[in-house]
Amino acid sequence: MKKLLTGFAALALLLGCKSTQTSTVEQPVIAQIDLVDVQDDKVWVTVDPDRFTTETTTFFIPKTVPGTYSTDNYGKFSENFKAYDYKGKEMPVTRVDDNTWTIKNAEDLDKVKYQVNDSFDWENEGGVYSMAGTNIRKDENFLLNLHGFVGYFQDQKEEKYRLEIKRPSSLIPGTSLTVNQTIDAETGNIKTDIFNLNRYFQVIDHPIMYAEPDTASIMVEGMEVLLDVYSPTGKFSAKDIMPSMEKMIRAQKRFLGDIDNTSKYAILLYLSGDEGPDAGNFGALEHHTSTVVVLDESTSLKGLEESMTDIVSHEFFHILTPLNVHSNEIHYFDYNDPKMSQHLWMYEGVTEYFANLFQVNQGLISEQEFYNRMVDKIEVSKRFDDTVPFTVMSKNILTDEYKDSYYNVYLKGALIGMALDIRLRELSGGKMGLLDLMKKLSEKYGKDRPFEDDQLISEIVALSYPEIQQFFDTYVTGTTPIPYYEFFAKARLEEREIMKEVGYFLNGQTPYIAPNQSTMQIMFRNDIELNSFLKDLGVEGGDTLESINGTEYTLQNVYDLISVSQGWETGKDITMVVLRDGEEVELKGKISTPKDMATGLVPIQNADGDQIELRNAWLKG
Repeated sequence: MKKLLTGFAALALLLGCKSTQTSTVEQPVIAQIDLVDVQDDKVWVTVDPDRFTTETTTFFIPKTVPGTYSTDNYGKFSENFKAYDYKGKEMPVTRVDDNTWTIKNAEDLDKVKYQVNDSFDWENEGGVYSMAGTNIRKDENFLLNLHGFVGYFQDQKEEKYRLEIKRPSSLIPGTSLTVNQTIDAETGNIKTDIFNLNRYFQVIDHPIMYAEPDTASIMVEGMEVLLDVYSPTGKFSAKDIMPSMEKMIRAQKRFLGDIDNTSKYAILLYLSGDEGPDAGNFGALEHHTSTVVVLDESTSLKGLEESMTDIVSHEFFHILTPLNVHSNEIHYFDYNDPKMSQHLWMYEGVTEYFANLFQVNQGLISEQEFYNRMVDKIEVSKRFDDTVPFTVMSKNILTDEYKDSYYNVYLKGALIGMALDIRLRELSGGKMGLLDLMKKLSEKYGKDRPFEDDQLISEIVALSYPEIQQFFDTYVTGTTPIPYYEFFAKARLEEREIMKEVGYFLNGQTPYIAPNQSTMQIMFRNDIELNSFLKDLGVEGGDTLESINGTEYTLQNVYDLISVSQGWETGKDITMVVLRDGEEVELKGKISTPKDMATGLVPIQNADGDQIELRNAWLKG
């Protein structure tokens, strides 16, 4: 530890040099991260535990963490691992695997020290989702998903932690954590932030993003909402984005009603630019009181706001489940030998369902848009085996057999939530829905009282209706596909071909464009009907796209095309150049809302009063 102010140095000496301790007061595990002495784009981490009484100890960096449902091996980003005794002498260490180190003569162990590289630097980010990854950009940005930096000693996950982060004074921490103390260095523009935490879970449950100040905050019904933004080119600021976030979160709080699990919530937004190694995929990872969001900086403000609304609303609803209603497998998560829960249908599925339902409930989208989203989920979920019990898939999600099914939790998982919601409304005469059930579960359990994994369904039945047991036996633990349109019929809705809004280049999961691998160009498909916008502009199937408004597009930047188009404004001029029969053709027109014929869900005419009431109760609460 480098010397700070004299008083702090003396305190650190008393707490850190355990060979001189006579007090019976338990010392926390001290984890230090140095964001100043960055070497080869790596940072030093030191973990200093209390005294060991065992002959051997094991140090771990997580193999997987809650919310990712994937094996990521965060220890592979660490190197130069060293152990030191109380005299400062290096001790022998054996690296067992990517995430595990063993140290003998543990009674003499003072601390371990190692370097951490960021996942954004690795090819394909080492297979880690960007929102669960890490970034080290000296003097500019440090995205600290702390499971990628701080490890734990065997049998010490429940010990208190003190996190000390040394950083340039020009960078500030974006986090929902409270900084217990900030220490100024004697020389130079260096500060050290200190955070006190109750156990290791709290360390990895509180990501921190260090960047130059770009923050905004609001109060929403007694909850402080913080937004911290890193935009490498300065294209967007927290001030730009906060109005749409405020509108969304106020709507979510109204939807949740008296559910109030946190007094502070932080949104950490990292925008990926074009220069150097950077985030390669986009999305968010939830935590109890915050979420890390990674998106593309090249989008428009409108596109960014739409993405943030869909993504952050999903993550915010995780304050219900699994953060407030969860099993022992989640509460006592084993980061290096995880045991998975059966209930991804609830943790991710119900969360995704609420992220859509609240928007129609609060008037952010139309009823037709909500129906369209549910139908899209039905269509895409058909790509997965619909006879696999969802509980079986969930329990085994980390295995090779089921890991590729994870995306289905956002599809069929959400549809399970929808069907259960409709069934509850039917049985209760519209008085009880899925949100009411989740409130009851939240009251019964809560964040500090996990449930037994194999008892949740029986608890749900006890809190609702006996008939719900058959629903789970048939559609969740059983092998019968859900007859969605029978459930829709209960709310007097039917399937019909309709003209509905689609993307400019995508209709749900169906693209209007296709790759020409030999030329690396983008072609418009000639085997499907193009949407109304493309046809009105004069695009024909078989055309090769060359440029739009002067920007050339190929397969190398096709994702930029999709991203940019999400922010297009109707009525604006557009010029598209295509190659047709070997000749360039310039197409000019106005941007219009793209529409296409598709299977849709619409109200049945002359519905009876009870069915209309059920539909109103379902959508409006």
